[in-house]
Amino acid sequence: MGAPRASVLLPVFDAAPWLESCLRSLRRQRMEDWECVLVDDGSRDASLEIAKWFEAHDERIRVFATAHAGLVAALRHGLERCRGEIVVRMDADDWMHRDRLALQSAAFDNTPELCAAGSHVRIFPRPKAGTWVERPLPGEDDRVRTGRRGYEAWLNGIESADDIARNAWIECPIAHPTLAIRRDALERHGYRDVDWPEDYDLVLRLQSAGEPLRVVPRRLVGWRDGPERLSRTSPRYDAAAFAACKAHHLAASFLSGESGYALWGYGGTGRLLAAKLRENERTAHTIIDVHPRRIGQTIQGAEVIAPEALAHREKAKLIVSVAGEGARSEIRDFLTPLGYVEGRDFVCAA
Repeated sequence: MGAPRASVLLPVFDAAPWLESCLRSLRRQRMEDWECVLVDDGSRDASLEIAKWFEAHDERIRVFATAHAGLVAALRHGLERCRGEIVVRMDADDWMHRDRLALQSAAFDNTPELCAAGSHVRIFPRPKAGTWVERPLPGEDDRVRTGRRGYEAWLNGIESADDIARNAWIECPIAHPTLAIRRDALERHGYRDVDWPEDYDLVLRLQSAGEPLRVVPRRLVGWRDGPERLSRTSPRYDAAAFAACKAHHLAASFLSGESGYALWGYGGTGRLLAAKLRENERTAHTIIDVHPRRIGQTIQGAEVIAPEALAHREKAKLIVSVAGEGARSEIRDFLTPLGYVEGRDFVCAA
């Protein structure tokens, strides 16, 4: 066969209960010019047998079995075997809408400079109030305390390149199972085996490199949530790991060349981020707070001031680290008349 338009990169580990529905959703695609590079990462269940059955019935599905080495190793192994111009990520317990490949491929056709595109999602199964699935994942801030549907709504509110840029430091603005990316770009940037989420790390590196990113504003992926997901079981996805990822990339981009910065907010999210930034040799010299008992004090050597004092201070790089979209919107509205430009002078990093 010649090279297909899209290569679906599908790592698999112990996914037997869901793999058949995943692959059937792929075979239902209206766009037929694809291949699936399925990497079985040493599954202990029937995943490999299921994958081999589909390989025998559809020449577009190519199966590679490896010893168990983890997700990043499986992604790297699969990427080396992808032949399509576009690499499309998928997880083995998810499903895709029958128009996913066609719509994401069209996004690249319509915008030749585009590097990568995600999509909106539908998280399933839909939870009942009070069940475990209503609780937030490690690393998620208060905006999702009402449950996974709140996180879904946040993701599905991201529609433009500006939305991606404004929200990138809050949470990964492109759900990894929705990612479609030009193969040459993914080969350049690659997946790194780091101590934080590999998908968030990739998106922040793409953004810092100035690669054009967007989201197709359609629910094209069914994203399964369950207690066995890596995002719920691995320390690589806990709150400290997310903060470490943000701090590393903030130090390398927004705070590049700066030893100090101003921090708005010193709650749980702000304290954790500040601690991780100190590990990257970036220290807050000023903390903006509304609590009257804190104003005028010092915290970790940083002077605590009221927001109104910013009007009389020389502008410094500012990180807004407060939970809740409403609070962040109010702070944005406060900073704009003072001449602060988001992305240049301040970022929101919850």
